[in-house]
Amino acid sequence: MDLPVPYELAHLLGHLEPSARDDAWTAFVRANSRLILYVAHSLGGDHDDVMDRYAFVLEQLRRDDFHRLRGYGADGRGKFTTWLVVVARRLCLDHHREKYGRTRGENEGRENGHRMRGRLVDLISDDAELTELVDTSGDGPEERLRALQLDGALQSAIASLEPDDRLLLRLRYEDELPAPQIARIMSCRSQFDVYRRLRRVLDTLRTLLIRNGVGDSGP
Repeated sequence: MDLPVPYELAHLLGHLEPSARDDAWTAFVRANSRLILYVAHSLGGDHDDVMDRYAFVLEQLRRDDFHRLRGYGADGRGKFTTWLVVVARRLCLDHHREKYGRTRGENEGRENGHRMRGRLVDLISDDAELTELVDTSGDGPEERLRALQLDGALQSAIASLEPDDRLLLRLRYEDELPAPQIARIMSCRSQFDVYRRLRRVLDTLRTLLIRNGVGDSGP
């Protein structure tokens, strides 16, 4: 179901006069700065690095008459804050690649993603053998193959989740944020709502893995 476009975004995209557009942009930035700053901070670095990324995201969102923002305004599917986190993260990575090159950023992303999936296996598995597959150090070829299959199955299961659920997993298990902060970022009613949603998502992942035969002890 389509969700209502946030007032600040609708107001921004609805004005045509330059002076009114500037005021609407200021209101939009004020409403979303905390979220964009969080994303900019999540990639690490010092204060200057964070503020450089933050400025780059704002520049790109305003570019070409708010072309990126109009992409959401024309669609409107999914929560805007979820959409904005994903877009801001991609823009921060673009900025990182421009400044440092592609390899470092991509390697860090792969390591963070694998660490997150390892933690998820620990949480959703009641099978010690399945849990141990995440750490492949010292394993033979068969064990390494099974570990890769498990990682691939979990990536596929995560990809099938709703955007809000994927963001929730990323904030909790990749960025390792506490539940109260996640509640603020995702506009949850309380940290207890975050815990309830996490349990539901973890149960869904476990069901998907079992459905695909990952939960058994065979190869």
